[in-house]
Amino acid sequence: MSQQSPISLELACSSLTELWSPRVVGQVNDQYIKVAKIQGEFPWHAHDHEDEMFFVLRGCLRIGRAEADGGSVSVRPGEFFVVPRGTRHNTSAGEETWLALIETTTTLHTGNEKTPITRSIAEQLG
Repeated sequence: MSQQSPISLELACSSLTELWSPRVVGQVNDQYIKVAKIQGEFPWHAHDHEDEMFFVLRGCLRIGRAEADGGSVSVRPGEFFVVPRGTRHNTSAGEETWLALIETTTTLHTGNEKTPITRSIAEQLG
């Protein structure tokens, strides 16, 4: 994946038509840069070997974490939060929320959980 011109995260996000379906818009070494639109609640899951970074562009993201990992946190536009590897978490948003994510290229969308909204890495590259 080669980038030859600047990418607007807002423009990339505005072109998404499906909630909870991240799209890869760039790559830095072994990290994908993804955009997603979300609303509602995402299933609980964990990534055993990868950290996951959520950067909010619009709206408000709630990240729930198992109590042993610190409970929930709210992330607002212009803020980011890193969920450490192995942390069981879920995400939710009361209104349509636009995100940029930075994840290792091997990060599975819903960890080891399989749900109807799980997207493969190939689908995210689509």
